Amino acid sequence: MNAPSDFHTRRAARLAQLRLDAADFEEKFSRSSGPGGQHVNKVSTAVLLRHVPTGVAVTVQDTRSQSMNRQLAWERILDSIEKARHKAKAAAK
Repeated sequence: MNAPSDFHTRRAARLAQLRLDAADFEEKFSRSSGPGGQHVNKVSTAVLLRHVPTGVAVTVQDTRSQSMNRQLAWERILDSIEKARHKAKAAAK
């Protein structure tokens, strides 16, 4: 597992590369469903991350760890925004 400071550094670099502001994102945490025993019933491990200006949203509940789900959510939403920009740029050509 990556150290939290590595995650924050990588996230800041990707946000800068895509020219996005972290304040434009909304994070919500909720209880997961599915396997994981009592842990998922007692701890808010699912992460909903939404980019407010574009409306792009991802929900991640892959692991029992909130921090890992949060990292995955950030990676997935930034990938999604980047792909959407590439598609828009290709369509414009």
